[in-house]
Amino acid sequence: MALFKKITLSNGLRVIFAPQPNSLATTVLVLVEAGSKYENKKINGLSHFLEHMCFKGTTKRPRAIDISSELDALGAEYNAFTSQEWTGYFAKVQTNHGDLALDIISDLYLNPIFDSKEIEKEKGVIIEELNMYEDTPQRKVHDLFSTVLYGDQPAGWDIGGRKEIIKKLTRKDFIKYRDRHYVAQATTVVVAGAIDEKKILPQIKKYFSNIQNGKKSGKIKTREKQNRPQTLVKFKKSDQTHLMIGCRAFNAFDKRRFALDVLSNILGGGMSSRLFQKIREDLGAAYYISSSTDLFTDHGYLAANAGVDHKKTEIVIKTILEEFTRLATDKVGNTELRRAKDHLSGRLILGLETSDALALFYGGQEVMRQQTLTPKELLNNIKAVSAEDIQSVAKFIFTNNKLNLSLIGPYKNDVNIKKILHF
Repeated sequence: MALFKKITLSNGLRVIFAPQPNSLATTVLVLVEAGSKYENKKINGLSHFLEHMCFKGTTKRPRAIDISSELDALGAEYNAFTSQEWTGYFAKVQTNHGDLALDIISDLYLNPIFDSKEIEKEKGVIIEELNMYEDTPQRKVHDLFSTVLYGDQPAGWDIGGRKEIIKKLTRKDFIKYRDRHYVAQATTVVVAGAIDEKKILPQIKKYFSNIQNGKKSGKIKTREKQNRPQTLVKFKKSDQTHLMIGCRAFNAFDKRRFALDVLSNILGGGMSSRLFQKIREDLGAAYYISSSTDLFTDHGYLAANAGVDHKKTEIVIKTILEEFTRLATDKVGNTELRRAKDHLSGRLILGLETSDALALFYGGQEVMRQQTLTPKELLNNIKAVSAEDIQSVAKFIFTNNKLNLSLIGPYKNDVNIKKILHF
């Protein structure tokens, strides 16, 4: 896998090339430091809504069908996505169509027209997307976990926003927000796969020559405040209980993040992980059970999530807490540690086989303003993690003043849950 190359243009735009000479595809990805954490209450959900509107028409391609039909004619995979920290737009095409993908993605990023009639129509689409997530508790429980962690601040709000706010957004809101955030210094263009750098760099310079060059607006720092275990239970008639249980950790710049990743893998990183064996194989209480970390610029957490038998909810919660505690009290054995590292390493390398995954690997680090690591450097950091490192991180995060639980199921109150939610 060839090394990446980063170039910063005179206007502050960052360009990353991630070559895969033998790839059959090229991915163009544009990322901007604009997500739900850059919003206030009056415009919560606008970052995500704006992403939708960029596909609804540009000055060059005034109708949504003009954009989609051109991309479809290329056989492209294309989409956009919004997170708390950033928004991305991408197209993955055959290598001989890379220049066209750059033309289209740059156009929808730079030249959206925000037609008022289209905004009003798209409000219905956004609301139905929110309804879909409400009907998908396996996903919704993640949103609730952010809410129980961070409460009434941007990090605790849904990325999609609230329906009553979506209905009030106007064209002026889109333009004002975009002017404050979609600027050169906050934008990264990534091209990955089979690429001709000498050919595509002049095209990037041409297409992005008129990008706004104003000052980037920042975001409010996330407040961390907790002194006891916290729960958030949402009543829903369902065939299983969906839960997410975990602890506050640290931000994405902390050197302990590699130990946290290995710890998470030991907990729930595969079918041989502790939680999978205990909860699915031994208790027969769940179909899905896993553990993950989510680290941001100023906060982060580790959590396990599962869909479980209603009757076994309490024993599952107790079992997860027992495994959390065991990592803090007992050092991981050499065999289990080596297996977790190998699993993480293998998943990383296999996950970077495609041009779109490689683009997001490098682009995601850049848009977060992290030190950009190559896959080899990341593997070396994982390899260097010791059993002592894991135990130290476990002792730091697995405490009652960092412990949180979100749960969706047929529960009228959380009295019994609160009784058992503690170390």
